[in-house]
Amino acid sequence: MTRWFRSHWAEEDTWFYFEVDADGQVELQEPLEKPVAAASLAEWEAAQQSGTLAEYEVTFGATEEVAVHEWDGHEPQDLTAGEFEAVWLTARATCRARARARSAHGA
Repeated sequence: MTRWFRSHWAEEDTWFYFEVDADGQVELQEPLEKPVAAASLAEWEAAQQSGTLAEYEVTFGATEEVAVHEWDGHEPQDLTAGEFEAVWLTARATCRARARARSAHGA
C-alpha cells in the first residue's frame, strides 16, 4: 500500500515530501519552497549501478538515508496521491530546468 505524507524538519526549516513504496521523494526548503531534491530511490539505485550517480544527483539530488519510519517522530501530515503528485511534478520540472541552465552556462 502506498502512503504519501510530508514532514517538517525544524532544524533545517525544510519540508520533506514522501511517497512510500514507490520511493518517490521531494524535498522543499522553506520559506520559498525551492526544490532541493526530487529523487527516486529506484532511479538513484539504477544510476549508481550504471555509473551515472553523480550526474543524477546533480540534477535530482539524493534520497534521504533516514528510514521512513523514523519520520513518524516529526509529526507527518498525510497527503493524497494528487497532492504529492502536484509537488513531485513541479519539483522535477524545476530540477530539470536548473540542470539545463547549468549545462547551458558550462557549469
